[in-house]
Amino acid sequence: MPLLDLPYLTPEVAAVPFAIKERPEDFVVEEIPLYEPCGSGEHTFVAIEKREMGTLEALGVFAAKFGLVSREIGCAGLKDSRGITRQTLSLPGVDPQRALDVQGPRLRVLAAVRHVNKLRVGQLAGNRFDLRLRGLARERFADLERVLEVLRARGVPNYFGEQRFGARGDSWSVGRDLLRGAYEDAFAQFCGRPTAQDHGRVLDARRLYDEGKFRAAGKAWPRGFHEQIRVCEAMAKNKGRAQYAVRALNLRLGRFYVSAWQSRLFNAVLAARLDSFDRVLEGDLAWKHDNGAVFLVGDPEREAARAAACELSPTGPLFGERMSEPRGRPAEVEAEALAHCGATREEFERESWFRPSGGRRPLRFPFAEYAASWETDDAGAHARVRFTLPKGCYATVVLREVGKQAMVHTGITPAAADDDEPE
Repeated sequence: MPLLDLPYLTPEVAAVPFAIKERPEDFVVEEIPLYEPCGSGEHTFVAIEKREMGTLEALGVFAAKFGLVSREIGCAGLKDSRGITRQTLSLPGVDPQRALDVQGPRLRVLAAVRHVNKLRVGQLAGNRFDLRLRGLARERFADLERVLEVLRARGVPNYFGEQRFGARGDSWSVGRDLLRGAYEDAFAQFCGRPTAQDHGRVLDARRLYDEGKFRAAGKAWPRGFHEQIRVCEAMAKNKGRAQYAVRALNLRLGRFYVSAWQSRLFNAVLAARLDSFDRVLEGDLAWKHDNGAVFLVGDPEREAARAAACELSPTGPLFGERMSEPRGRPAEVEAEALAHCGATREEFERESWFRPSGGRRPLRFPFAEYAASWETDDAGAHARVRFTLPKGCYATVVLREVGKQAMVHTGITPAAADDDEPE
């Protein structure tokens, strides 16, 4: 279910049209570290600033510069390629002074400090956003504030944002097929099956793949599409037998695609629970926002006050072999959403390289503090919105409540090789 088709929390407020990401400076996000590096150890933590560059491309830059494999480099999370983003990476065995030499128009190192261990996915406190919404009519600014106030009072629906599903919106289907062992279908979606969004060399490469010309397809892909090139070469080497070529797929990337399938199913459950997403039901597995603890709700009346204060929230499923199951009506809703999407619990438990462990995710996240102002710069008048979100939460789901179907992702003119790279 595309994000645009999911229900809104604020349908009573008409769409407030605006455009986002017309310029890099319009979308600035800064990762908030979970902890600071200690100053000694075998790894070097590098704080970087990227301009119109995704995290995966940045990993490739450092890998090439220091003779590393991308999977040796640690990161707390992936950041969008559109805009200006600041985050931390960890480099094994790299002298901090050498890391500081990485400076360029699209990527620069802000600081480099040694630490004892590799940075792991999820090791961040949250993200700080500074956004400029252009094309928003001055008379609609009050409606923007009205929506933000509802989100402050009730919390924000914790949908997974569009970037979770890739530029073509199809990463979930790749993950679903990888999880099911349908590798031929997964690779056909990954490297072939062109859509109206594909153009130039990307379109040529996808057409060649569909024709079974795997080696030619690998040569046609732009240089930034490293994983597609690897898969095409592996398919050529293994004479189109995807069950053997799958070994060439980066395991981290494969698991990212599976997580997109989990995300799609979570969004379906949240959509079904939106009317009660800010209160707990009997049988819910509730999330405590102060420490991430999860507990089974036996008496919803006893927890009502804490839910109203956004101290705790009901959770939805990240399906996997170790996921805890709710009871009662919450369990029924999850089973119904799973069936509606054509999925089964068994597919998340079968033996697979990409099998996820599973977990729970709150159906909303708190939006206690924000700042909204009307400003003018050299590009004209605009609304400026600043807020901080917990890790794993998306700024786009805040903005979609404002712009709804009228929100326009104008984008930033990207390098051609980045236009279809999954983030």
